[in-house]
Amino acid sequence: MPRLQPLPPATTPELQSHFDFFLTTLGFTPNSVLTMQRKPRLVQAFALLNAAVMDPGGEVDLGFRRLVGHVASQAAGCIYCQAHTLLGAHNFGITDEKLADVWTYASSPHYSERERVALDFALAAAAQPNAVTDALFTRLRAHWSEGEIVELLGVVAMFGFLNRWNDSMATPLEAVPLQVARAAAGARGFSPGKHGADPSAN
Repeated sequence: MPRLQPLPPATTPELQSHFDFFLTTLGFTPNSVLTMQRKPRLVQAFALLNAAVMDPGGEVDLGFRRLVGHVASQAAGCIYCQAHTLLGAHNFGITDEKLADVWTYASSPHYSERERVALDFALAAAAQPNAVTDALFTRLRAHWSEGEIVELLGVVAMFGFLNRWNDSMATPLEAVPLQVARAAAGARGFSPGKHGADPSAN
């Protein structure tokens, strides 16, 4: 059960433009933001951060940025964000093969060495305590520019906020990201766990 219920979007009409932003990337306004709207300035600040981190004019592919967020969310154990990032990656053109192999990216033929080191970095940067080493950063710099590294770490840092928010609130997972996550997981399975009831059962 959610610890605080998401509120209907109509609760805070002045936030509608921020709610609409998520319609373009996810197709719905996430429950995390609908819970957050109890403090409108927090929604406004988060929407600005999200727009900057996921800027379409950035150097790193938009779909891959979602995979970085996914691996960071794996490190934190946030099922809600893992499902959302798989949906976002899917919506921005990441192939089904890559989605299915994201849990085994280190050995998957669908991931390049450049992508693997970025995901290693995401995993290490999201770990507690932080596990980024000088050696890992040297590997990262061999494949990614300084601007790209800032973008990658921006994704990890933003999901650090979201992972803590959604796990602490037990944000209920919506049906669409759950469906995409289950398709990607295949035989491994994917369960919403503590994040509310399974919406597919409703």
